[in-house]
Amino acid sequence: MMCSTLPGGVRRAVTAVALAAALAAPAMAQVRDEADLDAVYRIKQEGTSNSKVMETLSYLTDVHGPRLTNSPLMHQAAAWAQTQMTSWGLANVHTEKWGPFGRGWVNDHTSITMTTPQPFVIQGYPKAWTPGTAGEVTGTAVLAVIDKEEDFARYKGKLKNTFILQSPTRDFQAFFESPLRRYTDKELADLAREQVGGDDRMRRYRAQMGQFAGIAVFREKRMKFYKDEGVLAVLEMSPGDRGDNGAIRVQGTSPGEGGRTKDEEALLPQVVLAAEHYGRLQRVLEKNIPVSLTVNVKNRFIDTSTDVYNVIAEIPGTDKADEVVMIGAHFDSWHSGTGATDNGVSSAVMMEALRILKATGLKPRRTIRLALWTGEEQGLLGSRAYVKEHFADPADMKLKPEHAKLSVYLNMDNGGGAFRGIYLQGNEAVAPTFDAWMKPFQNFGMTTATIRPTGGTDHLSFDAVGLPGFQFVQDPLEYSTRTHHTNLDVYERAIPQDLIQNAIVVASFAYQAANRDALLPRKPLPAPRPAPGQRPATAPATSQQ
Repeated sequence: MMCSTLPGGVRRAVTAVALAAALAAPAMAQVRDEADLDAVYRIKQEGTSNSKVMETLSYLTDVHGPRLTNSPLMHQAAAWAQTQMTSWGLANVHTEKWGPFGRGWVNDHTSITMTTPQPFVIQGYPKAWTPGTAGEVTGTAVLAVIDKEEDFARYKGKLKNTFILQSPTRDFQAFFESPLRRYTDKELADLAREQVGGDDRMRRYRAQMGQFAGIAVFREKRMKFYKDEGVLAVLEMSPGDRGDNGAIRVQGTSPGEGGRTKDEEALLPQVVLAAEHYGRLQRVLEKNIPVSLTVNVKNRFIDTSTDVYNVIAEIPGTDKADEVVMIGAHFDSWHSGTGATDNGVSSAVMMEALRILKATGLKPRRTIRLALWTGEEQGLLGSRAYVKEHFADPADMKLKPEHAKLSVYLNMDNGGGAFRGIYLQGNEAVAPTFDAWMKPFQNFGMTTATIRPTGGTDHLSFDAVGLPGFQFVQDPLEYSTRTHHTNLDVYERAIPQDLIQNAIVVASFAYQAANRDALLPRKPLPAPRPAPGQRPATAPATSQQ
């Protein structure tokens, strides 16, 4: 109304400027990505002065750990987490079922003793979803490495009432330097450099996956042979990758060895021994000195429910509440430790990030949703089920309405090390945004946005259907060298300062994404990826940006 009182030339100039500004506004909305420093200050203040992250971690590990998928402790931990998040004032705290998964499993007791040629207590843990020994049993130890078809005949009729030492001899690597480390500036610079031709690690991983079918058939045959021959239990040496110097790396039964479902026969107890203790047994046997063992393993299968669930909590948005920013981590663990660095630390960090945002009173425009996934250790099962239910099935890429409403998914699952950056997963367009959001945390050492992808965790479920899913770059510490899937994966291996910083970063990134004018940019939609034996569906005609 004020313009009508101006002279004509001035009025036309003002109108032109206003029109230009209006036309430019959508473009400016897309590129305005400076971090809200007032919000960052409030997040830092709450996160450093009133952190609950280590207390949360202690409950998830010391009290309710480990959290093997569908085990009683997993259910107890999930109930505690929901109660805790509700007490913080978070909204829509609930579980979402997925499955079927399989049986629950618990190890109640394990004792292994060499009785001859002299007494010696041996350290070891049973593999998940293997049976126990039905009480204390005594027998002789036998080296029986069966890794090819012709080996079966050598041991036919010779294994009754024995404990099989199945692992071949391997060399030990001494630690001349500490296995705990942080990234150097040079390593971060190298990590930021794009790998032309792809990531060799991912190619090797895919090649290994392709070999599993044949290996599974052989393992099933071998385990049935042991059972038929009257073997008492199968003993293995802890693997060489992070399996020495007191670390015992234990997971579950391998494909073909059975036990996780009622339809899979749980054939024999399988126990992984400390490499040094296994080595002693092996060396004595190689001297043709008889070895006797007394073993008592008590395991329980729980068949009350084969369905499991993910744990969900939210901070509702304001004017864009139907759009969602997701943060998450996997909640399940293996069972020899308490599931601290894999992945109690990340679950605690994500819970703490929402607690911080709620405590600051900051009002996100979009809804911020936390998901704690289960079944990750068995193949990203919980996050894949959630993505299929809410967003799209990668087999046909038929998008559901929620697909258009998700801005970003942020994940943590590489141990407890401090964030040093973020993997862009090949998404060039998001780099300027993340660079801007990282600036307030350069004093945390967070500087690197690498275009490279990374694999092995739940952000891949989102990336598989064309949604922006990202994993943070973390200091390695001793995750891959000592704690990953081992008995050393316990509370003491977490560094409080690193987790406090990480929770602050997650809270800030989630808040910035929730208040950004536009959703984060996306890569082109992937083509459908049908399961083996299915015909490909028609690929989506367009991508969403």
